[in-house]
Amino acid sequence: MLYEVMHGIVPPLMRAVWRPTVVGLEHVPDTGGVILASNHLSFVDSVAIPAVVKRKVVFLTKSDYFTGTGPKGLVSRAFFEGLGMLPVDRDDSKAAIASLQTALEVLGRGEAFGIYPEGTRSRDGRLYRGRTGVAHLALTAGVPVVPVGLTGTEHVMAVDSNRLRVVPVTIEFGKPIDFTGRFDGVPLGRARRQVTDEVMAAIRAITGQVEAGVYNDRPVA
Repeated sequence: MLYEVMHGIVPPLMRAVWRPTVVGLEHVPDTGGVILASNHLSFVDSVAIPAVVKRKVVFLTKSDYFTGTGPKGLVSRAFFEGLGMLPVDRDDSKAAIASLQTALEVLGRGEAFGIYPEGTRSRDGRLYRGRTGVAHLALTAGVPVVPVGLTGTEHVMAVDSNRLRVVPVTIEFGKPIDFTGRFDGVPLGRARRQVTDEVMAAIRAITGQVEAGVYNDRPVA
């Protein structure tokens, strides 16, 4: 119920204010499990994508947004739950494994799952090397991957900023990539790396970002 209420408010409001340019939305299947694999430039990415996709898209987000106290904490929790997001403790050493299991459960229910193969936001605009979690999900769940390219969201809310700005934003969806049967007999580690690299190449083809060639590690606090 909360999701239906929030999804009826936030997406129309966002589209009215930011008027994002949306390309290739027809590539997102209307039903069935699917992975939306996107580049990651800003906190608002996890709101921008669900705001334009016609079906529910589940993203994982840090658990801090769900554990606040008082009125502010209540509003934060309601906002993120209402957008279909699920909490994950990124400081827990077992969080990565738990998040993949959660994602498989989402895909197993025939829902859409959003993921950022880079792992965390790009602080310099370059496209970082993808981590193989996206491949693990695609190969295990047997679902297609839709590459997503975001441009301009880094200017809506810059890294380390809480200020929202109205700037041009483009959200482009590429053609679904189906890996079913393509890596039969290939060693699992190699298959995951090849799948991930293909997904990242598809994202780069959309965004035109410069490849960093390295992983994007989170800054040490």
